[in-house]
Amino acid sequence: MQTVFNTLIDSFIDNKVGIAENFLSGPLASHLKDNLSALFSQNQLLSAGTGNDTLVVHDKLYRSDMIYWLDRKHNDPHENDFFDLMDSFVLYLNSTCYTGITGYEFHYALYPTGSFYKKHLDQFRNNPSRQYSMIMYLNAEWAEGDGGELCIHHAGHTQNITPVNGKSVFFKSSELEHEVLPTHKPRLSITGWLKVN
Repeated sequence: MQTVFNTLIDSFIDNKVGIAENFLSGPLASHLKDNLSALFSQNQLLSAGTGNDTLVVHDKLYRSDMIYWLDRKHNDPHENDFFDLMDSFVLYLNSTCYTGITGYEFHYALYPTGSFYKKHLDQFRNNPSRQYSMIMYLNAEWAEGDGGELCIHHAGHTQNITPVNGKSVFFKSSELEHEVLPTHKPRLSITGWLKVN
């Protein structure tokens, strides 16, 4: 995995946005997609809001995805494999880039057809603990025209990233505004943040 980790880190250093294909293996991405689909069919996903624990706002004109928080306490073998992968990445990131990451949080995200998330930053104004944002996509056979791109707003230009299966995206939570463009079919991912105390 070090090659994939290096690809993600090196592209982040070059462009402020790290991108690595196949960060999630094909089998792991498939298992996680099945988990997310099952949770959706069981009505376990919740409408996503904006803000933190002390103030959450639900505005479907701003954000219309659905989420389910991951937790090792759920004791799902595939989600635990995902957490093991993230533990390895954080260890590698800390040892090579001295980032001082001490934890993380991740959730499944499902964008139904027609949904979106308007331009925003990932770091809260009253809590700087989120250092890096990460998204890993669970969309097999995503085609041009399906929409749902992650649009990242750099100074002077935008960068559109297609949510292709297994791909990971990595950037500073406090620096880059971004949005999810309207999707033309259901769009699945795991989204989260690497954090410091």
